[in-house]
Amino acid sequence: MKINCDMGESYGIWKMGNDEQVMPYLDMANIACGMHASDPTVMLSTVRLAKQHKVSIGAHPGYADLQGFGRRNIAMSKDELTALFIYQIGALAAICKSESVPLDYVKPHGALYNTMMKDDQVFVTLLEALKRVDPTLPLVVMAVPNHEKYRALAAEHGISLWFEAFVDRAYDRDGRLVPRHVPGSSYHELDNIRRQARQMIDAGTVTTLDGQTISVHADTLCIHGDGPQALPTAALLRELLPTGAAGGRS
Repeated sequence: MKINCDMGESYGIWKMGNDEQVMPYLDMANIACGMHASDPTVMLSTVRLAKQHKVSIGAHPGYADLQGFGRRNIAMSKDELTALFIYQIGALAAICKSESVPLDYVKPHGALYNTMMKDDQVFVTLLEALKRVDPTLPLVVMAVPNHEKYRALAAEHGISLWFEAFVDRAYDRDGRLVPRHVPGSSYHELDNIRRQARQMIDAGTVTTLDGQTISVHADTLCIHGDGPQALPTAALLRELLPTGAAGGRS
């Protein structure tokens, strides 16, 4: 099980996150591609930072929503969404190529991520777009209880999936993240984060906000790089997963 984190989300002189301190603890860096956050300079510096620490690089495309940090849903046609997705992956892929490092996977951001897990048409649109760009790139999706449905859809398009779980967010009984506006939806105490992470690692389950226990089988655990506990959470997960090896696809 690997550790991933959303990275490179600063913009111009505005700084988001603690990338330099968090990166050494990671296996996978989901690098923003300039639409929900980041800019070309930040993208380049984050790729270089990941390269320095031998961390696998993933494209982190989102809706074109800098003011809302990509957390607001935007209605788009299939062609519009396809173009937006391809554009962002291509931008980061070019920067990776310039630094002689591979682009290893793709993980949608924020509202786009949540929408693809709720709307099969959006999910299939992203699969089709990814297939056109590079069908060898895995797509990171949420480790929901009905994960076989998503695996089957991806297999139809020749795309492999990596399933992720979240150690700093609360779950509902359907295995989805509790919306951020709901009290208790995000964990800020390390004891709570440790408890959820250990349960996911040791038992493959999570306790929902209303006290139910559901199955969560994940390939990777996510840290939100914009959160105040990103650095201690990264150190905590590295402690719990000491054998996790950084690096890209073999």
